[in-house]
Amino acid sequence: MMGTSIREQVLATAREMSGHGLNQGASGNVSAREGEGFWITPSALPYEQCTPEDMVWVGRASRIRGRRKPSTEWRMHADIYRVYPQAGAILHAHSPYCTTLACLERSIPAFHYMVALAGGDSIRCAAYATFGTQALSDTVVEALCERSAVLLAHHGMLCHAVDLEHVLALAVEVETLARIYLQALSVAEPPVLSAAEMAEVLLRFKDYRP
Repeated sequence: MMGTSIREQVLATAREMSGHGLNQGASGNVSAREGEGFWITPSALPYEQCTPEDMVWVGRASRIRGRRKPSTEWRMHADIYRVYPQAGAILHAHSPYCTTLACLERSIPAFHYMVALAGGDSIRCAAYATFGTQALSDTVVEALCERSAVLLAHHGMLCHAVDLEHVLALAVEVETLARIYLQALSVAEPPVLSAAEMAEVLLRFKDYRP
């Protein structure tokens, strides 16, 4: 994505979600921090119909600028950027396997060491709240404490990373973990790694994080 604007990168990432099986239609949203605000995908417009000029700017004091309305989840993005300064990009999707677990109100435990990619020994499922509300934003921000990915009960998934390339890769990995976990559950409840084992993995992963 060298040489392209942040708006172009946000749109390209949003379009890539469908190719990875993370999203469909106009659902989900993507944003990237720039300066004292961020660019986010618009509301209710399929990404294939979008142009970079359809991306919406959200700045200080929630000032919104653009020819479209921002995604209904813009408040959630704004709060995550405010609370977690390490977040450079955010991706929210209704990916099939994560959403299946979210509808069961199940977190993803440490059944596989790669769960540590999200920052801890589990990928939590945040409590349900209506989409686009401050209540949803609050519960997601809380569930992201010491994590970079979370499931949203009866809704979908969300993750953040240093940039758009890494947030897309993380979202794909979390969806893969959700698929494998559901496959394992179809046989039996899988055993989980211990806190000590996951702590060792997390320590090793520090060498690989950007």
